[in-house]
Amino acid sequence: MDRVSVVTFVVVLGTMMAAIDSTIVILALPTIVQSLHSNLFTIIWVILIYLLIAAVLTTQLGRLGDNYGRARIYNIGFIIFIIGSALCGFAPTDIFLIGSRAIQAIGASMLQANSGAIIADYYPPNRRGKAYGYTSIGWNVGAILGIILGGIITTFIGWRYIFYINVPIGIAATSVGLKVIKDVNKVSKKFDLVGTTLLGTLLALITYGAASIAGSGINYVDISLIIIGIILLFPFIFLERRITSPVIDFRAFKNKVLSFSLMSSFLQSSGYLATAFILIMYLQGIRGLSPFNASVLLVPGYVIASMLGPFAGRLSDKIGARIPATIGIGMMMIAAFIYTSLTLHTPYLDIILASIIGGLGSSMFYPANNSAVMANSPKELYGSISGMLRTLANMGIVLSYVIAITIASLTVPRYVAFEVFLGTSNLIGGVAGKFLGGIHAAFFASIAILALALVFSAVRGKEQRSPIKEQVKERA
Repeated sequence: MDRVSVVTFVVVLGTMMAAIDSTIVILALPTIVQSLHSNLFTIIWVILIYLLIAAVLTTQLGRLGDNYGRARIYNIGFIIFIIGSALCGFAPTDIFLIGSRAIQAIGASMLQANSGAIIADYYPPNRRGKAYGYTSIGWNVGAILGIILGGIITTFIGWRYIFYINVPIGIAATSVGLKVIKDVNKVSKKFDLVGTTLLGTLLALITYGAASIAGSGINYVDISLIIIGIILLFPFIFLERRITSPVIDFRAFKNKVLSFSLMSSFLQSSGYLATAFILIMYLQGIRGLSPFNASVLLVPGYVIASMLGPFAGRLSDKIGARIPATIGIGMMMIAAFIYTSLTLHTPYLDIILASIIGGLGSSMFYPANNSAVMANSPKELYGSISGMLRTLANMGIVLSYVIAITIASLTVPRYVAFEVFLGTSNLIGGVAGKFLGGIHAAFFASIAILALALVFSAVRGKEQRSPIKEQVKERA
């Protein structure tokens, strides 16, 4: 196996571990609540702290990769992720677990921020779609393993081992990564401390306020935090446009394909990832399925996406990202529309069919859109743009969570929606019918957001992917 293939394997493995960890935690939350004698409103921060930190740090850590070496930051990220995973497994209290998840999130952010840039370093523009197709396999296979392993490990071994499982895999991946992943492009620039602080603060305020609204409802404090975060965006932009080494180089966004591809990623995450939250609430709360059985119904969609990701990526290498990515979003909209017809007795086959359609859409969108982003990024900003891509996607995940909980719970008390989402309660009779109305409204909101993503994707333009300008670079 040549160096490029080994590098790709390590990047795919890192992506897979991040996916495993996300789905495993969701399924284990009810057990963790009981084991640590916690409560739903506290333990949900095991998820939220991860999303908050990933959203705040990913762009900055991508920039750090540009300055000090993407391979170096990526490999350090693996080490931090392993340490955080071990601490999560050891956690004696809920607060300790949340803090350990924060450490784990820092490592995951370093992996996420630089993985796309490493692929861009080792592949020319006309071959990146296929490579990003392989990384989509890592994500979807990881999600499947998380669903299956989460149920098996939590039920038969213990929830702590959903974190411990990362340790031996991470050690093996780190040992290989340190040997084969080398810094191909490194640009020495001053670190933008003021810009980094401003960006981190505004993202933290907006994300925390939005997540808190999902948990406790709309209040003046959280609305104020979001408004302050938005206001801080203006001095941040003003500063970044006037310094020589900004954390985000806005000159890159003059490229229409790049800026529209980033917006497509954000809106797709905001719209489609909400459907998974809402669907699990429906299957657990209204149909009475266990978290494991409910999630297994989504496996066919992940399988399809895993199988077709590289082929869709190869297609985008040939014809560009616009057509396959836009068709992919359209298929996600069709899946969400099918979900708007859910009843108290919808056949499970209909849900599996919609999952497959959504999986087909995902397999077309992710490789194509990611390769379009990197193909239109300046080489010296690969890490920064890769980090921005992940930041927007992470912000979209948080927003999707807010949509799922807030809209779906308009017809029932918010604590009931939380209990349903965590699999600790299910609804019967008239309450189930009312909650179903909220679920339908949430799916329609997802369709509306996906429609915006489709527009941005369709009008982005066709990018140029010439293999002449950039060649695959390897270090002996």
